Amino acid sequence: MKAVIFDFDGTLADTLPVCFLAFEAVFREFDNREVTIEEIKAMFGPSETGIICENLMNNNYDEAIELYYEIYSKRHRNIVQDNEEINTLIRQLKTNGYKLGIVTGKARRSLEISLDCLGLKNFFDVIVTGDDVEYPKPHPEGINKVLKNLNVSPKEAVFLGDSDADIMAGKQANVYTIGVHWLANYQTVEFSVQPDEVYSNINEFFPSLSVPKEKSV
Repeated sequence: MKAVIFDFDGTLADTLPVCFLAFEAVFREFDNREVTIEEIKAMFGPSETGIICENLMNNNYDEAIELYYEIYSKRHRNIVQDNEEINTLIRQLKTNGYKLGIVTGKARRSLEISLDCLGLKNFFDVIVTGDDVEYPKPHPEGINKVLKNLNVSPKEAVFLGDSDADIMAGKQANVYTIGVHWLANYQTVEFSVQPDEVYSNINEFFPSLSVPKEKSV
């Protein structure tokens, strides 16, 4: 294994609560309606911009998008706490010589806010956001882009994510897939497509880093 590729929300950072808060405010302000967390989760796939444009009834999309980012940025530091276990994991992977990537449905703007707030800006070799793909997860386009940019084959990479869409994308890209439930908030409770491995504790994942992974047939 040469490369470790991560989803972001619910995998590398417990950002889902601030995402939900910002979306709730947008729909309340512009559509005068309350949306549930489950309704918001069902919208996931496109970037925040895409979610708003596809689901908001009010057509003041630009204003709605700006409100989303305003709330996301202002509330991030209070709601999303630094996770020392995640930080240690990333540092250890980097020290051990792994190439690191992110494939996320987030827009680059919100991802950069999160990476900056959490001090993770300089660890990743390749980042593919929802702005960078035509087809979001579960399509494998994002993972394939990372593999190409890192110059590694699918059998040399592992992809970690917290949602069905993550695991399905990984399977379609033919990489080793790991489902994670190691943060307080994650998207999928039970995976409908079984990952090659599932971890509920970051520290359980550390010993596996020294074991070469081979894709299951």
